[in-house]
Amino acid sequence: MATMLLDPVAFSIGAIKVHWYGIILGTAAVVGLLLAIREGKRFGISQDFFMDLLLFGVPSAIIGARIYYVAFKWDDYKDNLLEIFKIWHGGIAIYGALIGAVICALIYVRKKGYSFWRIADFCAPGLLIGQAIGRWGNFVNQEAYGGPTTEAFLRDTLHLPNFIVNQMNVNGTFHHPTFLYESLWSFVGVLLLFGFRRLRGVRSGEVFIGYLIWYSIGRFFIEGLRTDSLAYQGSGWVESIIGTLWSPMQIVFEPGYLDPNYGNVRISQLLAIFLIVGGIALIVIRRVTGASKVLYRDPIGSTKAAPVIEAAERGANDAGSKTDAEAPAKPRSDEEASSSRDGAEDKPESAEPPAAAAEERDIKEK
Repeated sequence: MATMLLDPVAFSIGAIKVHWYGIILGTAAVVGLLLAIREGKRFGISQDFFMDLLLFGVPSAIIGARIYYVAFKWDDYKDNLLEIFKIWHGGIAIYGALIGAVICALIYVRKKGYSFWRIADFCAPGLLIGQAIGRWGNFVNQEAYGGPTTEAFLRDTLHLPNFIVNQMNVNGTFHHPTFLYESLWSFVGVLLLFGFRRLRGVRSGEVFIGYLIWYSIGRFFIEGLRTDSLAYQGSGWVESIIGTLWSPMQIVFEPGYLDPNYGNVRISQLLAIFLIVGGIALIVIRRVTGASKVLYRDPIGSTKAAPVIEAAERGANDAGSKTDAEAPAKPRSDEEASSSRDGAEDKPESAEPPAAAAEERDIKEK
């Protein structure tokens, strides 16, 4: 059967080539943004807030992804520092992008007066669906694939369509479509996050932490199939632990080749373990210590003066024509919302109705 590979270049405008990779990443960013805007709207946060966050977050993610990659491939760049800036030659890492985006979000969200955990919760499904879509850019570029496999496994066992099977034929050898494994894992994760955040007892921050845990579980096992992993020379016991945890995969898969010149421990697998264990521990600690009193479904407020609710904006403009009873309520901070919810049932009732109290005063006066 003839093999037809996809052209990485979608189209050209004069001398400028527009690559599918860029189009796919752009689509991923837009879809993720729309999901965040949609959820934020339910809590009265304007779409401009999320658009600005994306505007700052994307460059931060790219810088973080590049720094992360170069740091673990330093021997390839130390003699030619200018190559560090040639990002179009390849070399970025999702975990690095996530680190860069989180640092940017911490600064931006704090400046706007919101809780980082609340905003991170709103963005989590968008981040995951962005990663699911973005992996198809790796597919077009024939990169981030797994170890060798057979055409029969791809066609008869996985029942993949021809365009995927053909694209996984790299230099005459078929490879595991790890991009597809991770993409499907991420899509399932998005659906789980949609359901999880609707549960009544979910606390602030737990949707975002759940995203980190889910993605890291999939990444740990899928990373073991890849042949281009960033690695370092670790202790034997670290290598042994990772190998033992990954061993169930060997029932069906062969581990991907790891270049011994770069190390024996895959960075992404080690970081995935840290995020899984750390994420679970963080949820438990925040609940036990009471640090996560605010529920996901609670109203969100800002400590800054910026308006967050459209009704409040309309109310401010029409303040002269409205009575105090008609004016919209002032947005409350997360702490105020939590305290209001917790104390609602504890509020003591009035000792006697107002009418009875007034009647008693009249009798005394007479």
